[in-house]
Amino acid sequence: LMLASFVLPATGQGQTEDPEFVEQIENITVPAGRNVKLACTVKNLGSFKVAWMHFEQSAILTVHSHVITRNPRISVTHDKHRTWFLHISNVQEEDKGRYMCQINTVTAKTQFGYLHVVVPPNIDDSLSSSDVIVRENANVSLMCHATGSPPPSIKWKRDDGSKISINKSLCVSEWEGEVLEISKISRLDMGAYLCIASNSVPPSVSKRIKVSVDFPPMLWIPHQLVGAPLGYNVTLECHTEAHPTSLNYWTREDGHMIHDSRKYRAETSFGSPSYKTHMRLTIYGIREPDFGTYKCVAKNPRGETDGTIRLYTSAPPSTSPAPTTE
Repeated sequence: LMLASFVLPATGQGQTEDPEFVEQIENITVPAGRNVKLACTVKNLGSFKVAWMHFEQSAILTVHSHVITRNPRISVTHDKHRTWFLHISNVQEEDKGRYMCQINTVTAKTQFGYLHVVVPPNIDDSLSSSDVIVRENANVSLMCHATGSPPPSIKWKRDDGSKISINKSLCVSEWEGEVLEISKISRLDMGAYLCIASNSVPPSVSKRIKVSVDFPPMLWIPHQLVGAPLGYNVTLECHTEAHPTSLNYWTREDGHMIHDSRKYRAETSFGSPSYKTHMRLTIYGIREPDFGTYKCVAKNPRGETDGTIRLYTSAPPSTSPAPTTE
């Protein structure tokens, strides 16, 4: 690149020695946002001049003590015309590349130094997945795009530390790559996934993506036949799984919904994972009309299901401190 030679006519008439570079320009690595100084040391400069250029941009930055570029972050100083310093403030990624120091001799003398600009990782939300809701057994693809210099690596983990089920035969603690694909996702795969971007420039960054898996209610009953003596209390139980959370209630065999009263108390507790629920119906002071069939019902937007429990009369225990049966 002889650009500076055309800008700076060679001078130095009467000099007995040509100018020379004393030492190489140091290659520098700097994080974005910092200030940096490149040094070009010469001897016997005399009336010749030193120019700085950004080689990749073919841009003349400074000539002698004058700043040519319109970039306000560039300045130049010198140490008694021996060492010429190119100052770049608030370094940006586009500042990286080869910088050329040139002396305008008849045949221009040049040397290069390289500026490496490192940038911590940043996850681009516009090109990355957000929270998703999918149906069970669907295929799911999560994307995480990060920028930085050097280019960041991406790894995925589950927020709760459990393994990632890539498919039915492959489970891993973590997955590398911008894309995480899960085949035939199940309710066990529901939860938060962490996309972590790192590139040796601190800090690493992460994005939390919540994956919800919808499925119709499922129900099972520990005891479908329950016996209780007259006058005693009894509790009927059903277990359900559903997402979104199901509407749960109890009915008698004629279809009438059971409401809380002095006779009945219905309770629902959530288990772990949160899509599991435990339904309990307590019947107080059993009388003859209370025997028969009870239904536990679970409904959500994906479907509904029910289960039947038959309550029958049984003989009271021979010894009992209190008339209560669970």
